Amino acid sequence: MSGAQTDRAKAQALFPNVSRETWARLDVLVTHLQKWQKTINLVAPKTLDEVWVRHIADGLQILDIAPRSARVFVDLGSGGGFPGLVLAAVLVERQGAHVHLVESDQRKCAFLREAARAMNVEVTIHNARVEAALESWPHGADVVTARALAPLKKLIALAYPLLKAGTVGIFPKGQDVESELTEATKCWTLSLELVPSRTEGAARLAVVSEVTPR
Repeated sequence: MSGAQTDRAKAQALFPNVSRETWARLDVLVTHLQKWQKTINLVAPKTLDEVWVRHIADGLQILDIAPRSARVFVDLGSGGGFPGLVLAAVLVERQGAHVHLVESDQRKCAFLREAARAMNVEVTIHNARVEAALESWPHGADVVTARALAPLKKLIALAYPLLKAGTVGIFPKGQDVESELTEATKCWTLSLELVPSRTEGAARLAVVSEVTPR
């Protein structure tokens, strides 16, 4: 078994309940990522050999934490489609679900459109800066997420237009999450839970359910 096959098998073992059809859609995403990565820096090159665990599985675990009733998801700074297109690959099987991808880079938006088309998933792509996209957000949202976009303090500020309306924030974070949380609480009063990551031992997912400015 090749390294890529081993990596994919590890991801599947972490999420045995994900359907065969979803894995097929995720195969399409990975194929497009590898193709476009040659001309656009969509993910850190050193992570390509572990794309299934580092990027795919890391996105799948968000759905384990999200409320089961959640239907509308917003991914800020979608970049290479993580976690937005990963979520869309699963949510296509959930009636009434939809994913919004917010990305300011036009080339990355082109990738997101092409990958979503090939995966046969419907998403809404907003080619705009996060601040502009959320300034008057008309779509509602149950969950807002962002990966490798900004420290927690800034993430909360960016997502605040949704968070203050009751949207749950789920933000994958690395081993520095405690220091990021310390900085964030200087500006925000938070109801926040740190959930251990299933893909990386020191990582956490910061789940924000309530937030008010200090």
